[in-house]
Amino acid sequence: MTDQLQKLGKPDLDGAMNAFAAWTRTAQAIAAEVTDYSRKSAEGFTALWQNLLAAKTPEKALEIQSQYLKSSHEEFVARATKIGGLYADLAGETYRPIQGAIARVSAGGN
Repeated sequence: MTDQLQKLGKPDLDGAMNAFAAWTRTAQAIAAEVTDYSRKSAEGFTALWQNLLAAKTPEKALEIQSQYLKSSHEEFVARATKIGGLYADLAGETYRPIQGAIARVSAGGN
């Protein structure tokens, strides 16, 4: 009986370890993306102010602001899409071992 419990527990333990490793990798990737986006956003905002202060006319300032808003929106959408994909990967990789354990229990522990 103890051998059977150990055999049943080993795949589940391996699955849990694999899920934790996948979670860690993906969480690090998400953190890196958020950090990079924050840095680039701050740099872009600084550049915006420098360009606005250098603008000679209100029309030029409006053009600079419009370009900034367009590019920052495009960057946000691209990053949000990428981070959303990472979260989807995280959910799938974390669920996979649980799904295997449920299948084994449903099949009678074999």
